Amino acid sequence: MRLISYQSNRGVRLAASASNGYVDLNDANPEIPHCVKRFLVELSQDNTMFKRVHRAVETGRSFAASLDELMNDDQPYQLLPPVPRPEKVICIGVNYADHAAEVGIEVPNEPVVFNKFVSTLIAHGDTIRLPKVSNRVDYEAELVVVIGKRGRDIARQDAYDYVAGYCCGIDVSARDWQKEKPARQWLLGKTFDTFAPLGPELVLKDEVPDPMQLNIKLRLNGQVMQNSNTNQCIFDIPALIAYVSQVVTLEVGDLIYTGTPPGVGDMRTPPVYLKPGDTVEVEIESLGVLKNYVM
Repeated sequence: MRLISYQSNRGVRLAASASNGYVDLNDANPEIPHCVKRFLVELSQDNTMFKRVHRAVETGRSFAASLDELMNDDQPYQLLPPVPRPEKVICIGVNYADHAAEVGIEVPNEPVVFNKFVSTLIAHGDTIRLPKVSNRVDYEAELVVVIGKRGRDIARQDAYDYVAGYCCGIDVSARDWQKEKPARQWLLGKTFDTFAPLGPELVLKDEVPDPMQLNIKLRLNGQVMQNSNTNQCIFDIPALIAYVSQVVTLEVGDLIYTGTPPGVGDMRTPPVYLKPGDTVEVEIESLGVLKNYVM
């Protein structure tokens, strides 16, 4: 199942992909929540929810035929990030061995963790806005995990029970802030507004049998810049969930950006940084293509 969140004149709504477009689940069945986080809570607690949702998708009336229609400014609705307001945006650094070699860092023996603020999130089709105070804004293609059940001290073997699904993501990074400021400002370098595109849909885990075997690539203006597979991750999803949940309680809707493969712009000769007019696309097998523009 594939879900989107969108803004309408009734507020934020939840829709699912159907054969004829997107169906508003709450319109099709008023018992289904219109909030994605509330939906995920009920999905984890109610064994009948899947059947009700599938029935709603089959019988509901579509309100938009495609993502392109949702992105049309003439429409009375707006596509949002699949999880519009997560409590936490957790990010993993240096999680591909070949990327560690690329940046000259030893392969870590524990995950490298940082975070972004929620104000970084933008949807498929939205614009990455380059800050005036940075001249080295870079791209990073990432698989994003969406948490579906609240948990703390989660055992590795139980980790997938706490996963709702997956999205494509871009960890946009101001390298001059990340690397050149006092004490290396990872947080500030990673958390300028619009620096975390997410989408295009939330693909629930029933459609992704093995998230650690997905081709992942990034194209900049049509040119492939990153091309790898999630099987190259140093720490897999269960390891990340177990590690992070030792420290913080993971809440429904929390996001984990799981790291990027090699090919980032800062390590190229000459370096390649984002500039106004660029188009960035992240394509992950089974998850679709996340496209964003640069201004």
